[in-house]
Amino acid sequence: MDLLGFGLVIPILPTYATQLGASSFEVGLVMAVYALMNFVFSPFWGTMSDRLGRRPVIAFTVLITALGFLLLANAHSLALLFAARMLAGIGSANIAASQAYITDVTPPEGRAKALGMIGAAFGLGFIFGPPVGGFIKEQYGMDAVGYTAMSLSLINLMLILILLPESLKEKDPNNKLELKPVTGAIKALRNDRFRDLFITTFIYIMAFSMMQITVALLWEQHYGLNEAHIGYMFAFIGLSSAIVQGGLVGWLSRTFGEPKLMVIGSVLCGTGLLLTPFVPYAYFVPLAFIPMLLLAFANGCMMPSISSLLSRNATNKEQGQVLGMNQSFGSLARIAGPTAGGFLYGLHFTGPYIAGALLMVGALLFVLAYQRAGRGRVVQ
Repeated sequence: MDLLGFGLVIPILPTYATQLGASSFEVGLVMAVYALMNFVFSPFWGTMSDRLGRRPVIAFTVLITALGFLLLANAHSLALLFAARMLAGIGSANIAASQAYITDVTPPEGRAKALGMIGAAFGLGFIFGPPVGGFIKEQYGMDAVGYTAMSLSLINLMLILILLPESLKEKDPNNKLELKPVTGAIKALRNDRFRDLFITTFIYIMAFSMMQITVALLWEQHYGLNEAHIGYMFAFIGLSSAIVQGGLVGWLSRTFGEPKLMVIGSVLCGTGLLLTPFVPYAYFVPLAFIPMLLLAFANGCMMPSISSLLSRNATNKEQGQVLGMNQSFGSLARIAGPTAGGFLYGLHFTGPYIAGALLMVGALLFVLAYQRAGRGRVVQ
């Protein structure tokens, strides 16, 4: 439910921001401010869930998300659009608490598959969200999109309050609660258990988000797609991601292991990014689906593997904190990625994709070094 509301809004934000007068760089900033709030609040909500429990944190953050969509429905200026995305970013930083909930109820050997279901939820959100959001935007305007997403969040909140039990058996009220994302990130990079995985998350998500923020502009300006067509493209990405992460991640993890899956994911992501802007105009369908399929498989290989390795190397009392810090590094990448992607797209439409592919070459080298070093001692 949460990610369906996300899917309604996210693909049409770049074009809506341009309608409000935003430049390509400012479009990147609109997306980056959302990620900035994720960066600040992901470890905060994760640690809070270790202290108070998962259920109250998830419920409260979904309420904040609903308020963000309410503001979005009334955002008829760039300033209000920025404010709406900030509030939504604070609420959506609850993914770490959701991941910690899964680790509470799942044995270590099954966590890659279970955490992959969150990726499948993203995929489902992008199957139904973008085409519905595009249709509502064209027929009724952005106000209706915001109110629809807000309604979904409120329904989600009611379902949480009625159906979701608490998963954390032993709360830790002494777990230190800080809202210091920069010093927390620096401290996390000194921890040998998690450092390499945090950096891998940052590189991968930065490369991926450079594509994510600019591809709607690419499809509209260079291939002539309208908002409904763009919604269908994102729905294809969502369907592919849901199939990979909902149905294949468990088998892939058992067959190859998480470290090798990160290698495969790096190769697939770099290839998919590089192909995206070079699809021939005359053969957009079906050739455009090939890089999108590669990116969907890459996402299924990368994120569940990283989250699983992190959770397996964290103690039970630090699950929320560690997974929250990983989300924080991902959010930091979503600040750098859209900002750089918007700037590079303004220079040339192929810029974000070539740069993203080069970043994935660096990620591949880093993952190979991590694999050779044999890091990742499981503590539980």
